[in-house]
Amino acid sequence: FDALLLDFGNVVSISVFERQRENEAILGLAPGTLGWLGPVDPRTDPLWRRMSAGEISERDYWALRAAEVGRMLGHAAWTPLDFIGAIRGDDPNRAVRECALRTVAQARAAGLRVGVVSNELELFWGRPFMERLALLREIDALVDATHTGVLKPDPRAYRAALEALGVAAGRALFVDDQPRNVEGARAVGMEAIFFDIADPEGSFARVRERLGLGRSVNTP
Repeated sequence: FDALLLDFGNVVSISVFERQRENEAILGLAPGTLGWLGPVDPRTDPLWRRMSAGEISERDYWALRAAEVGRMLGHAAWTPLDFIGAIRGDDPNRAVRECALRTVAQARAAGLRVGVVSNELELFWGRPFMERLALLREIDALVDATHTGVLKPDPRAYRAALEALGVAAGRALFVDDQPRNVEGARAVGMEAIFFDIADPEGSFARVRERLGLGRSVNTP
């Protein structure tokens, strides 16, 4: 392989779902108020199941959840940016998985190019957050549908990322937590790994193993 291409939300960043009890405390909500756990436990989250079935988009999901939480707090029109801004704290780097940082560092040390392709990085997290995020200074390319308007699994999103990295599809490994985005990457010729939010350490271990990190030979 010549490149590693990562989704951002839930893959590089720790998901909202993993910190729901902490989120409740930050927002001043009673424990258990935010009972929806998305992919951590789909049984708790009918709206997530609708999104997974393709009935609504991921942007729709977060718009509905943000508005719901906003109403609980007396805000009439909360957006995902409002919601995530309220719970993320002062240090944006705290939102990044340590295992993601470790994997990116090892990939770069092995001579691989590293990119991020996201459907809503700036839209949900905001420009000030991004400017303070150390990881974004360690990657070679960022393709964000906030600006391109092209969302995964549209083939154009992957091709834009591959072009930005300067690699062929068959030489890049893609990682995402959405099955449809994983399939979209495979459809354009990339090898892809599904990222399991319930097992982030194991997921990144599989990525490192597939890239041959720690071995002397790095071949697809």
